[in-house]
Amino acid sequence: MKGVVFDFEMTRSKEVPKAFFKDYGGILHTDGYAAYEKDIGADGMIHACCMAHSRRKFIDAVKVQTNAKATHPKLERVVVLMDGLFAIDREARQQKLSLDDRHALRQERAPAILTELHALLLEMQQSGSILPMSAAGQAISYTLNRWEKLTRFIKHPVIELSTNWAENSMRPISIGRRNWLHLGSKEAGPKIAAIFSIVESCRKLDVPIRKYLADVLPGLADRSIQSLTELTPTAYAAKAAK
Repeated sequence: MKGVVFDFEMTRSKEVPKAFFKDYGGILHTDGYAAYEKDIGADGMIHACCMAHSRRKFIDAVKVQTNAKATHPKLERVVVLMDGLFAIDREARQQKLSLDDRHALRQERAPAILTELHALLLEMQQSGSILPMSAAGQAISYTLNRWEKLTRFIKHPVIELSTNWAENSMRPISIGRRNWLHLGSKEAGPKIAAIFSIVESCRKLDVPIRKYLADVLPGLADRSIQSLTELTPTAYAAKAAK
């Protein structure tokens, strides 16, 4: 399923994801935001973190070194190793492999990369030559502190290496809000979130949004709330595919 759900709150407090995911027992894939770290989700929920966020921090650290006209081969090696992980999934996409086949490819190639990467990060952290609060030091700490969550893709085939799919869904909102400045009132937020959920779900499902709205909106006010599940973009796409 490729449905998208946006939720609106006036705060980034930990209580927001705690309440939203309180009954969720599946896989939660996030960035490294601290609010997701503890007491989130139902028993058995699997929390995975985004490798792309970690990689981005090392790219920034390499840029700092480059701007200072210095080189750090080990930092550059970290980026190369992470690129190797993404190359595995890129090859799987190019070959249009199933999740099971991609999992087999990951099992074949990723463990050696992860072993070298983890050892290199520990070596750099313990060397004493990298300041903890430098860009490189923070990148290393970020990655090692989340290592288990960053590598859960090895055991769970469905987990992607990055959260780019979700971030791409949010990007128009993040860009737009710089121009909107405000919602008008906090009561408008949940309504806007619901509209965005519909629009983005249609986009991910390749459902023409204008046609969907033209088919669904007429008579909507006269339908029972129990029948609304038949009108979701996912249900609409499934029906159109028959």
